[in-house]
Amino acid sequence: MEQDRAELQRQREYIGKMKELLREEEILLGRKETYHIETFGCQMNAKDSEKFAGILEEIGYLPTEEETEADLVLYNTCTVRENANEKLYGHLGQVHSSKRKKNPNQRIALCGCMMQEPDEVATVRTKYRFVNLVFGTHNIFKLAELLYRMKTEPNPVIDVWEGTDEIVEDLPAVRKYSFKSGVNIMYGCNNFCSYCIVPYVRGRERSREAADILEEIRSLASSGVKEVMLLGQNVNSYGKTLAEPVSFSELLKSVAAVPGIERIRFMTSHPKDLGDDLIDVIAKEPKICRHFHLPLQSGSDRILKVMNRHYTKERFLDLVRKLRERVPGISITTDIIVGFPGETEEDFEETMDTVRKARFESAFTFIYSKRTGTPAAKMPDQVPEDVVKERFDRLLKLVRQIGEEESGKLKGRTEDVLVEEVNKQDPGMVTGRLSDNTVVHFPGNESLIGEIVPVLLKETRGFYYLGEEVKPE
Repeated sequence: MEQDRAELQRQREYIGKMKELLREEEILLGRKETYHIETFGCQMNAKDSEKFAGILEEIGYLPTEEETEADLVLYNTCTVRENANEKLYGHLGQVHSSKRKKNPNQRIALCGCMMQEPDEVATVRTKYRFVNLVFGTHNIFKLAELLYRMKTEPNPVIDVWEGTDEIVEDLPAVRKYSFKSGVNIMYGCNNFCSYCIVPYVRGRERSREAADILEEIRSLASSGVKEVMLLGQNVNSYGKTLAEPVSFSELLKSVAAVPGIERIRFMTSHPKDLGDDLIDVIAKEPKICRHFHLPLQSGSDRILKVMNRHYTKERFLDLVRKLRERVPGISITTDIIVGFPGETEEDFEETMDTVRKARFESAFTFIYSKRTGTPAAKMPDQVPEDVVKERFDRLLKLVRQIGEEESGKLKGRTEDVLVEEVNKQDPGMVTGRLSDNTVVHFPGNESLIGEIVPVLLKETRGFYYLGEEVKPE
């Protein structure tokens, strides 16, 4: 704790140094310098990018949507699937071409999960020498210091840590929404699912102290935040690494007691760690949103064992049954991988059967992507591409069919909607979400953004509702 506070102070000093350096450059340029952040991947990456934006704007950079024209471009990378790597290199090629033509002084920084892979860092060193700064997931709080080094040292700066015990929060952040915010409660993962690169790039589990989390949430509430999303690779295992362990269900109770917080979400839960205590808290606490994301990955016990998931199809379906019984109206969503090495038609049919029985409101379906460095990448019996594609299409059809059948259950009821934005297609409408995460569109204007509004759900259009605000008489 004392070490973390000292590091926080050190980084604030570097923010001050960067402010002075940037002011000198602005005098020479005759204008403010700009930045652009391109974020790939999960909500934890999105949260990290909010921190980057906060630090950059504290230093004096101005945001811009023009990726190729910004003075500083920062790519916050993901490496969960191979196409994420390909997307990054596509962006780098585009921005390099623009850099040579329009802005030769442009600086390019890479960070995040992909930069924790030595092979990818080596590729950047050899093929993308115009990149000025590379860092990973463990030292994102050092952004100001790393920028200072990038500006003052002659060679590209590469600062990738293998791991860390440090948790440095309380640095500036720029949130996308003023009324809702993600809150990191833990970092890393100890599960080592055989297909997943995350434990290798995010490190081992490290939980934040409950007191620090609650202090952050109280501060957010005092600034007008009504909804928080508690973030971690496996929130169900929160607290196990603390000197005085606190369970996730206990943390949820404490968050629910914070005045001003009206909605609580969390992401992501691992089925192996989901106990009755958590289900009980969700059932009893109305502030906890009626949406539970529970990744299945496969319905085959044989494949689940090879995946190192530590639960069975029967156990998973029992959890779904308990959630639906204890929390009426809960929306359950999931992740499913198709084409894991060795998956047979019988294994796939077990997944299809699980989907039919669980009746997920929606599912994120993925074709297995081989990730170098994971056990699954070396497994024999990689499934042929044409077989995987055919199975994927069948699964997607079933997921959509069930989702459409399950949608519209609240039609005719009045439910609370947290308004998020003016509708992108119709400026006379606003868009928000129900507690169960379903999208709702209804007539309104920007004055409703950030408000929780009672809405009569008049029509269902597949995966969203059209409604009308119910105003007090």
